[in-house]
Amino acid sequence: MSSVEREPAELRCGASEHGEHVPQVEVLAARDVPLGGPRSMTVRRTLPQRARTLIGAWCFIDHYGPDDVAGTGGMDVAPHPHTGLQTVSWLFSGEIEHRDSLGSHAFVQPGELNLMTGGHGISHSEVSTAHTTVLHGVQLWVALPEEHRHTGRDFQHYVPSSVRVEGAEVRVFLGALAGDTAPVRTFTPLLGAELVLEPHSATTLAVDADFEHGLLVDQGEVRFAGTLLHPTELGYVGTGSDTLTLANETDAVARAVLLGGTPFEEQIVMWWNFIGRSHEDIAEAREAWQGASDRFGKVDGYDGDRLPAPALPHATIAPRKNPTRH
Repeated sequence: MSSVEREPAELRCGASEHGEHVPQVEVLAARDVPLGGPRSMTVRRTLPQRARTLIGAWCFIDHYGPDDVAGTGGMDVAPHPHTGLQTVSWLFSGEIEHRDSLGSHAFVQPGELNLMTGGHGISHSEVSTAHTTVLHGVQLWVALPEEHRHTGRDFQHYVPSSVRVEGAEVRVFLGALAGDTAPVRTFTPLLGAELVLEPHSATTLAVDADFEHGLLVDQGEVRFAGTLLHPTELGYVGTGSDTLTLANETDAVARAVLLGGTPFEEQIVMWWNFIGRSHEDIAEAREAWQGASDRFGKVDGYDGDRLPAPALPHATIAPRKNPTRH
């Protein structure tokens, strides 16, 4: 799961019919990326890209499906390593079997969170199960801050409740929203929630003004802080808003994922499945993986070889941070 592709962003600003101020929304378009080596499936990636590297500590957003497994073969990602991050798996349909070098063997199912911490090093595999017919979901990464980026391996599973608000149903899988709080350990303040909006509805959510937020539209069209977002688009709003209004003006149900967090001020180096702070961090992690070091452990139960790391670029991998906007 490399993140080397870049795509410019579009900026669209919303305004209500009454003329009051609404936050400026930066709209990020997705690009197609093959995932998982020779037996790859295509995902839509909206983060990172040139216009924006992070939303809070969220640094990676892959969105896939609805994928007809009978025609595509589904997901089969062989054992691969991670450093300096947490992975967040969230499904809308289908089922994925997860195995990792901590010894975890779990299944990702719709409406259930699987969160894996790969600080100093972990490896895992992801395979859609035999009875999955349609695979549809998101795969997200969270960058770990310097203080915790070498933390030990961990795996958490959580099933959030469905919370009703005016015009919408909310499932909070990280952080707090709509009166619900997820008891899931993270290393920076974060928000993650699935929102299902009824036809011709609007809902205003109280949010932390210290957070920046991103809304990924999965299904339908959603007006986010006054700006209309289409399926697969990611709308970004900076800090300073203590409420966010979402509206579904269509005859069909709309679904989106809301992500947020306090701005992540550290520069990071992202390459392949590693997050570090320097080119040397990445080179050391790659060498450890290629040498089958104990740093990443072993994934038991996967039928096949593990993924080899690609060759490092000839140039030094530069740190990334969000661009300064004036």
